[in-house]
Amino acid sequence: MNQQRYKAMASDPAQPAEMTLETALRSERFGQSVFNEDRMRRYLTGLAFNSVKEASYSGTKIDRKIADQVAEGMKAWAMTMGATHYTHWFQPLTGSTAEKHDAFFDLLPDGRAIEKFGGSQLVQQEPDASSFPSGGIRNTFEARGYTAWDPTSPAFIYGKTLCIPTVFVSYTGEALDNKAPLLRALNAVDVAATAVARYFDKNVNKVIATLGWEQEYFLVDKALAQTRPDLILAGRTLLGQAAAKGQQLDDHYFGVIPRRAFQFMKDLEQECMLLGIPVKTRHNEVAPNQFELAPVFEEANLAVDHNQLLMDVMDKVGGRHDLMVLFHEKPFSGINGSGKHNNWSLSTDTGTNLLSPGSTPMKNLQFLTFFITTLMAVNRYEELLRSSIASASNDHRLGANEAPPAIFSIFIGTQLTGVLDELEGVSKGRLSPEEKTELKLNVVGKIPEILMDNTDRNRTSPFAFTGNKFEMRGVGSKTNCAKPMTVLNTIMARQLEEFKTEVDTLIEKKKLRKDEAIFNVLREYIKASKRIRFDGDGYSAAWKKEAAKRKLSNNTNTPQALEILTAPDTLELFSSMGVLTETEIRARQEVELETYSLNVQIEGRVIGELVYSYVIPAVVEYQNQLLQNVSGLKEVFGVAHKKMGAAQLGILQTLSTHLQALQTQTDAMIEARKQANAIAGASQKARAYCETVLPYFEEIRYHSDRLERLVGDTYWPLAKYRELLSLK
Repeated sequence: MNQQRYKAMASDPAQPAEMTLETALRSERFGQSVFNEDRMRRYLTGLAFNSVKEASYSGTKIDRKIADQVAEGMKAWAMTMGATHYTHWFQPLTGSTAEKHDAFFDLLPDGRAIEKFGGSQLVQQEPDASSFPSGGIRNTFEARGYTAWDPTSPAFIYGKTLCIPTVFVSYTGEALDNKAPLLRALNAVDVAATAVARYFDKNVNKVIATLGWEQEYFLVDKALAQTRPDLILAGRTLLGQAAAKGQQLDDHYFGVIPRRAFQFMKDLEQECMLLGIPVKTRHNEVAPNQFELAPVFEEANLAVDHNQLLMDVMDKVGGRHDLMVLFHEKPFSGINGSGKHNNWSLSTDTGTNLLSPGSTPMKNLQFLTFFITTLMAVNRYEELLRSSIASASNDHRLGANEAPPAIFSIFIGTQLTGVLDELEGVSKGRLSPEEKTELKLNVVGKIPEILMDNTDRNRTSPFAFTGNKFEMRGVGSKTNCAKPMTVLNTIMARQLEEFKTEVDTLIEKKKLRKDEAIFNVLREYIKASKRIRFDGDGYSAAWKKEAAKRKLSNNTNTPQALEILTAPDTLELFSSMGVLTETEIRARQEVELETYSLNVQIEGRVIGELVYSYVIPAVVEYQNQLLQNVSGLKEVFGVAHKKMGAAQLGILQTLSTHLQALQTQTDAMIEARKQANAIAGASQKARAYCETVLPYFEEIRYHSDRLERLVGDTYWPLAKYRELLSLK
């Protein structure tokens, strides 16, 4: 009889972990562990401070002598905070963060010890690139990788270590991380958007992409989680019978936050304040044990760094509360999974949100320009945008009647649809005075009124306009936000470039006025992007048929979704925009495909272990108990035992049926896995795992879950859904 599960249940703490009371205002604690502007002013020379600010604003390089000054000031501050080590904090293609710690400690030639940290250590570090996926980007004799300081994101203290945000590049100079392409994409959209924004305001010198992520997650008791090898190794339950009550009544969302979760949230938020992560909103989500945390909008690069750091902090804080944080998009079958909505916009250095309407027709024309250009960009590159959120874990969530479909569409609401319909009818070429007046007064001029009550949002659209930003809803909860943000900002940069070229051509060659030229180009964009607009109909199957008619992609799995990465148009887009070279993007495709195969491979191995080491022994033990019971009845009642033990015999027969099927399906899955492992090409192997290995998982689960229903509770070794999803 299994005891681990019952010991775990008994250890479930009745009281949450002790909490340190907040003794200061959050505004006072905010950023105390960050080398921000205030601390730079205190610890840097004026020259060093201005150099860092200029590098952050315009991307200029910092002179090595200046870097020495910055390093000295950074070290002095870090040591006052108790730091003993420094690290280049980077984001390799694993999807998580990585770091290699070095001590400030060093020895002089005469043997004396000193605390040392110079410009060379600040600017560059050399982690072993062979430890990270690189998609073949390396010389055959060289496995080095280099991290290089990113001054646009401030250094911070985590634990007793000074963390310096960096990019990660190969020996031959190619990007090996998620940050470098993001920075290139942000620069591209800055240049392109600034040029267009200057049609409306000559004072604009810079456009900043902003991001507000929403992090969804599950909390489960750590002791209970430890009884589940699938949760520990795969991040999700590969087996498990649904609880009698899951989320059927949807009462978790509206309920009071459970006490243990609330204490965790308070502790987490205090940590976030110190690290400068501007978290603001916390609440229950729809599924039991599911929650959400969201910050104030930030510059996209900094927001990405903060989200990656947050996930590390959540793991750390969860441990203090005897909780395990689950970021897997679908950790529990039959209930909602977790996403990470990415709220994106563009803002000028003059303080204008380019996706927010204004108080004048010209401001609204500016809004329409960026709004419609976004529609056009997503329409052209919807398949590429879909690839940016592809992963083995997110495949379980997309299209699961709880999250957006894998088909990309844009929700804009009925009122804005009406505005676009009217703009679509704009005359070609010059506009009459009457038409200009009509447009300004009754179309463009009414936009602020429309957006004040934009309440008809539909959550079944993967991309939606929400009044002053676009919300990308298909991003997985584990996903590094840099991936979709790199693609979105790149395609937006390309579309804005083309928009400006088209407008300038009409002005120069057709002698149209600026507003006439803009209306003419927007009219064609509205027509061309009409297919991507869809207000949603729940999760109806009719949309799939309609989407096919519109020739929208429907890539339901990762191997399918990643094929677009090496299409000629994709390679041309990224190379021409200076975001990714052909070598870099082919490497990324290879890494993503290998990662997919490894994820399914690990899950297959875990299933094999669960079936043979947990489920079958538990079923056999229970069968033996039933057989012993039937034998006892026979001994007492003789021939009548068949009638007396009919229920036991029926259960034995059903157990044997499912047990045989379970073993057969598991063995077949293991054989399919062996065959997939023998395939050399990354693409072919990923497809094999997707098409020949993964389908066995649900069949195995079906038989295991039927057995869980039949086997006595005291015999079942794995923590059950009703136990895992009952956080108090």
